[in-house]
This record gives sequence, C-alpha cells and structure tokens, in this order.
Amino acid sequence: MEKRPTSITIIAWFLIVIGAISVWTALTFLNNPMVKELMIQQSQMPLSLQYAMMYVSLAVTILSGIGMLKRCGWARILYIVWGICSFLVGFATSPRKMAMIPSVVIFAIIAFFLYRPKATKYFSNLKD
Repeated sequence: MEKRPTSITIIAWFLIVIGAISVWTALTFLNNPMVKELMIQQSQMPLSLQYAMMYVSLAVTILSGIGMLKRCGWARILYIVWGICSFLVGFATSPRKMAMIPSVVIFAIIAFFLYRPKATKYFSNLKD
C-alpha cells in the first residue's frame, strides 16, 4: 500500500478538527437569540435553510476528512463539489462578500494540494 502524502494527512485532520470545533460552536451559539436575529437580518436565505446548509457543510467537512484518511477518492470530490456550491450560494446571498475571501483562499490552497500528482496517485490506488 502506498504511503499517504503528508499534505493529505494534514488536510484531512484539519478538516476533521475544524468540523468538530464548528459543531461545538454551532451548538453553543445557535440557541442565542442575538445570533438568530443577526442570521435573519444579514442573509436573504430563510433561517431554516441557513441551518440546513450549515449542518450539511459540517457533515461534509468531517466525512471528507475521514474519507481522505481512509483513501476514499469520493471524499476529495465531495469536499470540492460541496465547497464550490457553498461559495456560489454564499456569493449570491451574503451581504458581506469580501468576508468570504479568506475562506476562498484556504479552499483554493486545499484544492491545489488535493489534486497534486502524489495525491491523485494516492487516491487512484496505483502501485509504483
């Protein structure tokens, strides 16, 4: 079995940890009436749809990280496709588009490393 590239290990654990922290944050802050009010005021999307997208995003992030550690090619595809869809929705509905730029940059860096030749070889299960 081919050794997992270090970049994939780092990305996968980053996604798992960020996802777990985000779950804790969501559960902690979303019951706060002030947070709900801000979510309603600052987005064109209904609150229930915002919640649904947030929880699906958290699940995708954590599942993608676990899948990458287990050498599942679908995990990186899922992460990239969901990320692109999320950004498109965000740019279409967010009043603070400039605030999304750091996330887009981080996403682009992760995508770059997920599709480097070593990573592609690792996920395609090719032998040396």
